[in-house]
Amino acid sequence: MRLYSPGARVSQAQYGDGTVTSADEYHTRIEFDEHGPRTFSTVRVSLTPSTTLAPVKATKSRKRTPKVAVAAAKAISA
Repeated sequence: MRLYSPGARVSQAQYGDGTVTSADEYHTRIEFDEHGPRTFSTVRVSLTPSTTLAPVKATKSRKRTPKVAVAAAKAISA
């Protein structure tokens, strides 16, 4: 059983490459590039070190309400 530190890049046979988000003696949590987050039993998971770089995640932009619509809503309620 090998514990990987958070941030380590690993590869798993079914899900491919990913980044370890947390690991302890019971569970290893990995954020996979193509499949999202998964949790494995630490003693049963078979991982190999990966040399690929983590993909850049797009930042979420805040949805803004157009000022015209806000002004119209205020006018209607007044």
